[in-house]
Amino acid sequence: MSSSITIEDAQAHLDEFIAQLHLGEEVVITRNEQPVARLIGLAPVEKKKRRPGTLKGTVLGMAPDFNAPLDDFKDYMP
Repeated sequence: MSSSITIEDAQAHLDEFIAQLHLGEEVVITRNEQPVARLIGLAPVEKKKRRPGTLKGTVLGMAPDFNAPLDDFKDYMP
């Protein structure tokens, strides 16, 4: 299903239009009765559940000067 709104209505009520948009629904935004943009309702993004420890053992080594100050900051060090 497709509907259209003017750009002025979109600017004034964009949050409301997005909140009411259903999956796959399309709203065409017009300026001077000409289509200029299209809003399409999408499915919510599913967040993957985080699992602590999945990268354990992947750091195989560290440079000996890992904690040494960078050369760019030597002027600021006491």
